[in-house]
Amino acid sequence: MQLKRASLAANIGSGVFAGVAGTAVMTAFQKLVEMPVSNREDSYFPATFAERILPVHPAGPEARKRLNYATHFSLGGMWGTAYGIAATTGLRGQKAVNTVFATVYTGDVLLNVALGLYQPTQWSKKDWIVDLLGKYVQAQATGAAFDHFFGPARRS
Repeated sequence: MQLKRASLAANIGSGVFAGVAGTAVMTAFQKLVEMPVSNREDSYFPATFAERILPVHPAGPEARKRLNYATHFSLGGMWGTAYGIAATTGLRGQKAVNTVFATVYTGDVLLNVALGLYQPTQWSKKDWIVDLLGKYVQAQATGAAFDHFFGPARRS
Protein backbone atom coordinates (compact mmCIF):
# COMPACT_ATOMS: atom_id res chain seq x y z
CA MET A 1 0.00 0.00 0.00
CA GLN A 2 1.16 3.50 -0.76
CA LEU A 3 0.73 6.49 1.47
CA LYS A 4 -1.22 9.30 -0.13
CA ARG A 5 0.22 12.73 0.60
CA ALA A 6 -2.07 14.98 2.57
CA SER A 7 -2.94 18.49 1.45
CA LEU A 8 -1.05 21.52 2.67
CA ALA A 9 -4.07 22.61 4.74
CA ALA A 10 -4.36 19.18 6.40
CA ASN A 11 -0.64 19.13 7.18
CA ILE A 12 -0.72 22.65 8.61
CA GLY A 13 -3.71 21.76 10.79
CA SER A 14 -1.96 18.63 12.00
CA GLY A 15 1.19 20.66 12.55
CA VAL A 16 -0.65 23.04 14.86
CA PHE A 17 -1.80 20.13 17.04
CA ALA A 18 1.66 18.58 16.98
CA GLY A 19 3.23 21.94 17.87
CA VAL A 20 0.94 22.35 20.87
CA ALA A 21 1.80 18.79 21.97
CA GLY A 22 5.49 19.54 21.46
CA THR A 23 5.14 22.68 23.56
CA ALA A 24 3.56 20.64 26.37
CA VAL A 25 6.58 18.33 26.28
CA MET A 26 8.96 21.32 26.23
CA THR A 27 7.14 22.88 29.19
CA ALA A 28 7.36 19.66 31.19
CA PHE A 29 11.06 19.37 30.32
CA GLN A 30 11.68 22.95 31.42
CA LYS A 31 9.76 22.62 34.70
CA LEU A 32 10.98 19.14 35.67
CA VAL A 33 14.52 19.02 34.28
CA GLU A 34 16.02 22.27 32.99
CA MET A 35 14.83 24.75 35.63
CA PRO A 36 15.88 22.61 38.64
CA VAL A 37 19.33 22.10 37.05
CA SER A 38 19.86 25.68 35.84
CA ASN A 39 18.13 27.38 38.81
CA ARG A 40 16.27 29.52 36.28
CA GLU A 41 13.01 31.19 37.32
CA ASP A 42 9.84 31.07 35.23
CA SER A 43 10.12 33.10 32.05
CA TYR A 44 7.45 35.59 31.09
CA PHE A 45 9.00 36.24 27.71
CA PRO A 46 5.93 34.95 25.79
CA ALA A 47 3.75 37.50 27.60
CA THR A 48 6.28 40.25 26.89
CA PHE A 49 6.27 39.24 23.21
CA ALA A 50 2.45 39.35 23.08
CA GLU A 51 2.38 42.73 24.80
CA ARG A 52 4.85 44.06 22.23
CA ILE A 53 2.97 42.92 19.13
CA LEU A 54 -0.69 42.97 20.28
CA PRO A 55 -2.84 45.59 21.99
CA VAL A 56 -3.01 43.55 25.20
CA HIS A 57 -2.11 44.70 28.68
CA PRO A 58 -2.99 42.17 31.37
CA ALA A 59 -4.41 43.57 34.58
CA GLY A 60 -2.39 41.83 37.24
CA PRO A 61 -0.05 38.88 37.72
CA GLU A 62 -2.65 36.13 37.15
CA ALA A 63 -3.80 37.70 33.89
CA ARG A 64 -0.18 38.02 32.77
CA LYS A 65 0.43 34.37 33.63
CA ARG A 66 -2.59 33.34 31.52
CA LEU A 67 -1.34 35.51 28.65
CA ASN A 68 2.09 33.94 29.03
CA TYR A 69 0.76 30.39 28.69
CA ALA A 70 -1.65 31.30 25.88
CA THR A 71 1.18 32.92 23.92
CA HIS A 72 3.62 30.10 24.74
CA PHE A 73 1.28 27.45 23.34
CA SER A 74 0.19 29.62 20.40
CA LEU A 75 3.81 30.13 19.36
CA GLY A 76 4.36 26.38 19.70
CA GLY A 77 1.40 25.75 17.42
CA MET A 78 2.86 28.17 14.91
CA TRP A 79 6.21 26.36 15.06
CA GLY A 80 4.23 23.18 14.34
CA THR A 81 2.85 24.67 11.13
CA ALA A 82 6.41 24.73 9.81
CA TYR A 83 6.64 20.98 10.39
CA GLY A 84 3.35 20.53 8.52
CA ILE A 85 4.70 22.55 5.59
CA ALA A 86 7.88 20.46 5.61
CA ALA A 87 5.78 17.28 5.59
CA THR A 88 3.92 18.54 2.52
CA THR A 89 7.24 18.73 0.68
CA GLY A 90 8.00 15.14 1.69
CA LEU A 91 10.31 15.85 4.64
CA ARG A 92 9.68 13.68 7.69
CA GLY A 93 11.54 12.36 10.69
CA GLN A 94 14.87 13.67 11.92
CA LYS A 95 15.68 15.46 8.67
CA ALA A 96 12.44 17.44 8.94
CA VAL A 97 12.97 18.18 12.63
CA ASN A 98 16.47 19.53 12.05
CA THR A 99 15.49 21.51 8.96
CA VAL A 100 12.45 23.05 10.63
CA PHE A 101 14.35 23.78 13.84
CA ALA A 102 17.20 25.53 12.04
CA THR A 103 14.80 27.60 9.95
CA VAL A 104 12.29 28.52 12.63
CA TYR A 105 14.83 29.09 15.41
CA THR A 106 16.81 31.46 13.21
CA GLY A 107 13.63 33.34 12.31
CA ASP A 108 12.61 33.44 15.97
CA VAL A 109 15.91 34.99 17.03
CA LEU A 110 15.92 37.50 14.15
CA LEU A 111 12.31 38.56 14.79
CA ASN A 112 12.92 39.05 18.49
CA VAL A 113 16.11 41.00 17.84
CA ALA A 114 14.19 43.22 15.39
CA LEU A 115 11.50 43.79 18.03
CA GLY A 116 14.16 44.72 20.56
CA LEU A 117 13.31 41.77 22.80
CA TYR A 118 16.45 39.66 22.35
CA GLN A 119 20.06 40.69 22.68
CA PRO A 120 21.83 37.41 21.90
CA THR A 121 25.24 39.04 21.72
CA GLN A 122 24.86 39.65 25.46
CA TRP A 123 23.66 36.13 26.31
CA SER A 124 25.84 33.91 28.44
CA LYS A 125 26.74 30.38 27.42
CA LYS A 126 24.07 29.18 29.87
CA ASP A 127 21.45 31.46 28.24
CA TRP A 128 22.26 30.00 24.81
CA ILE A 129 22.13 26.41 26.08
CA VAL A 130 18.81 26.95 27.87
CA ASP A 131 17.23 28.64 24.84
CA LEU A 132 18.52 26.17 22.27
CA LEU A 133 17.87 23.06 24.34
CA GLY A 134 14.30 23.95 25.29
CA LYS A 135 13.33 24.82 21.74
CA TYR A 136 15.10 21.75 20.34
CA VAL A 137 13.14 19.56 22.76
CA GLN A 138 9.99 21.25 21.43
CA ALA A 139 11.06 20.58 17.83
CA GLN A 140 11.80 16.92 18.54
CA ALA A 141 8.49 16.42 20.35
CA THR A 142 6.58 18.22 17.60
CA GLY A 143 8.13 16.02 14.94
CA ALA A 144 7.39 12.86 16.92
CA ALA A 145 3.81 13.93 17.61
CA PHE A 146 3.23 14.81 13.95
CA ASP A 147 4.78 11.64 12.56
CA HIS A 148 3.19 9.25 15.04
CA PHE A 149 -0.14 10.80 16.05
CA PHE A 150 -1.28 13.79 14.03
CA GLY A 151 0.17 13.32 10.54
CA PRO A 152 -2.75 13.13 8.12
CA ALA A 153 -1.15 10.81 5.51
CA ARG A 154 -3.75 8.27 4.39
CA ARG A 155 -3.48 4.86 2.86
CA SER A 156 -4.83 4.68 -0.68
